Amino acid sequence: MDKASQDRRVAIVTGGRRGIGRAIVYQLAQAGFDLVLNDVVADPALDETLKGADARGARVEFVLADISDVAGHGTLVDAAYERFGRLDALVNNAGVQVRMRGDLLDVTPERFDEIIGINLRGNFFLTQHVSQRMLADGQPTAGRSIVIVSSSNAELVSIEKGEYCVSKIGLSMTAKLFAVRLAEAGIAVFEIRPGLIRTDMTAEVRDKYGLLIEQGISPIRRWGEPEDVGRAVATLVCGLIPFATGIAVDIDGGLLIPRL
Repeated sequence: MDKASQDRRVAIVTGGRRGIGRAIVYQLAQAGFDLVLNDVVADPALDETLKGADARGARVEFVLADISDVAGHGTLVDAAYERFGRLDALVNNAGVQVRMRGDLLDVTPERFDEIIGINLRGNFFLTQHVSQRMLADGQPTAGRSIVIVSSSNAELVSIEKGEYCVSKIGLSMTAKLFAVRLAEAGIAVFEIRPGLIRTDMTAEVRDKYGLLIEQGISPIRRWGEPEDVGRAVATLVCGLIPFATGIAVDIDGGLLIPRL
């Protein structure tokens, strides 16, 4: 490995094959990061993302894994150290929406456990594992970071997807907890809260929320794009806001601003 390659920073991005994950991958690639890209699916969308990252100058290691499988977290983190010899950032982007929106009173334990297992439990324990490895690997920790992608539903109540909301507010506390635990080591932890973002996950509600956006549900009257989130993540991971940790950054067009 040449000196230039050794000097490149390295980030793990979970759920990185499409949508917001792909936008994060592209922005970090442009910022000079090499990447461990994780997802539960390997398909043409993944191929497109890998080609895009390569075109932006990044070396990429893909790991097919489900973050809800806590026992597999070591393999994901090992990929960064074995391929690149270092790890500078973790972006917890992987998550799922509810399969079927419905009455809060009809949520089953099985549905609840599935959402919590991926969105909250998986992200919590991957953050824990990465934190342990960063503290133990002998490299300077200052300048490292962890970003947790949650949702505006960490604040906004949507009773037709209650289990999703519970998982996202849990991520908010996860970010604060690890921010306090890791601050002395120089590892910053941030939460990103996307609002109404135009992705495959929001396709089924595009008409409903498109109308609400036109009517001013958010002061900036447009759909957010994955690139909006990607730029915010890159800003934080690149250390451009050094005197901050534990904060939630709302990428939502002003959706969460209280108004009368």
